[in-house]
Amino acid sequence: MPSAKSSGKGKASGKVKSEDTKSTSRSTRAGLQFPVSRIHRMLRRANVSKRIGSGAPVYLAAVLEYLSAEILELAGNAARDNKKRRINPRHLQLAIRNDEELSKLLGDVIISEGGVVPYINPALLPAKSKKQSLDSQEV
Repeated sequence: MPSAKSSGKGKASGKVKSEDTKSTSRSTRAGLQFPVSRIHRMLRRANVSKRIGSGAPVYLAAVLEYLSAEILELAGNAARDNKKRRINPRHLQLAIRNDEELSKLLGDVIISEGGVVPYINPALLPAKSKKQSLDSQEV
């Protein structure tokens, strides 16, 4: 039986694991909530490339987690503005379309049951007379 420090083939290595140590997931090591191993598996199965580095799924998981947290935060604010406790598709639509960068990223995306962002052309609004605007400034 080869010793733990032998240079032959096999799984025996110089490190000895204690039996009470638990394995930590790659998501935990990276400090992420999104599943790094699942993203790595999906990248391998999607035939993105023949070889995929170990850092690629970590980076992709971090980017996806950041984007989803950003959208959920803005949608939560939209829900709170409408005095609701749940986020519905309308709140997602308002959050995405009111943010310039997210609107550019998701410009071609159609959100079902999202509706449209309210907009009234200023030419259609009633014009204020000069007397009303002067009265409103004199407080």
